[in-house]
Amino acid sequence: MTLNRRTFLASAAVASASLSAPMVMAQGRPKVVVIGGGAGGATAARYIAKDSDGAIDVTLIEPTRQYYTCFFSNLYLGGFWEYENLGHSYGTLATEYGINVVHDWAIGVDRDARTVTTAGGHTLPYDRLIIAPGIDFIDGSVPGWDISAQDSMPHAYKAGSQTQLLKYQVENMREGGTYCMVAPPNPYRCPPGPYERVSMVAHVLKERNPTAKILILDPKENFSKRALFEDGWSRHYNGMIEWIGPDFGGANVEVRPESMEVVVDGQVQAVDVCNVIPAQKAGRIAEIAGVTDGNWAPVTPTDMRSRIDPNVFILGDASAQGAMPKSGFSANSQAKVAANNVRADLTGSRVFPARYSNTCWSLIGTDDGVKVGASYEPGADQIESVSSFISQVGEDADLRRRTYEESIGWYEGITADIFG
Repeated sequence: MTLNRRTFLASAAVASASLSAPMVMAQGRPKVVVIGGGAGGATAARYIAKDSDGAIDVTLIEPTRQYYTCFFSNLYLGGFWEYENLGHSYGTLATEYGINVVHDWAIGVDRDARTVTTAGGHTLPYDRLIIAPGIDFIDGSVPGWDISAQDSMPHAYKAGSQTQLLKYQVENMREGGTYCMVAPPNPYRCPPGPYERVSMVAHVLKERNPTAKILILDPKENFSKRALFEDGWSRHYNGMIEWIGPDFGGANVEVRPESMEVVVDGQVQAVDVCNVIPAQKAGRIAEIAGVTDGNWAPVTPTDMRSRIDPNVFILGDASAQGAMPKSGFSANSQAKVAANNVRADLTGSRVFPARYSNTCWSLIGTDDGVKVGASYEPGADQIESVSSFISQVGEDADLRRRTYEESIGWYEGITADIFG
């Protein structure tokens, strides 16, 4: 095998690469470039800048000036959360933490030269690169649907205008009409998300359009919190929601955006609103950087470091790390571990043992909140769950209300932790 800089780095042991890293750093302060300003990327940028006390030059590349969280966007659909409360700016990261926030698209990564190029023509050098681009969709995963159909059949799985569009469609659906969701296969962003969304749509329809129906077309045999959701649907929205799994055609679905039809196992059905959530993969820049295995980016469980290049870290939804779900809480947790290791690489600071955690809250109806979560540690090959918990069917109303209130406190806390 011919050795060049890339093949040498990819084959080197992670620990050795970390120890030798300061010897190959650029002139002046070491540089970290973070691609993606969501729960993973913004958290990592903030913690590296905050805890290095100016010793590391941090640049965050994010195309949007106002970031809208996917988590809690379902509550906006259901009328429990205001749209503006989903939006967060990067001003504090820039002014209080000295992060160079570049509002642009990252379009290229040269891992040999250690540079990132942007659509605006900038070339940014790095000593360590953090990639946290979220998700993109797999072309052709839902026959008849591609990104050009998102205005007629929205995915609303990247928050912002898509979420607003879906809310408008639901609220203006004809009386007695049908809302259809095409659910995604595993793995995907926020495992309970599609089913919380169904709950929130049902909440709106119960008030505004009580004879409407909801149809879930699902390629999976099971889904997160299924018993909790189905119990809640029967209590709050009895007879409104129908779930069709793979045994009855949920895995054999085609959509026709122009005629607003779905084809389920060959049977054509007209629908009024169709929320298509396609199969997912790591955001495109991870593929461009050459750090994916096809759809996701494999990382080492101790530090979220790419298994392909030890100078690159991948966070959140884009990573293939093991047992953790793809969620905002997970990305935030992973970012802190990665930030600690990046600082150690570049300044020789102490590395703390990796500990990860996640909780996913869901709202089923008014004051009816449920949750699932776990604590995680690095295993030999991947991140593994070491303890877990989940809400139980039959909990009393006061506990469900407190669970919902807990989720609001979490949202306020985590967004402050991410954006400062």
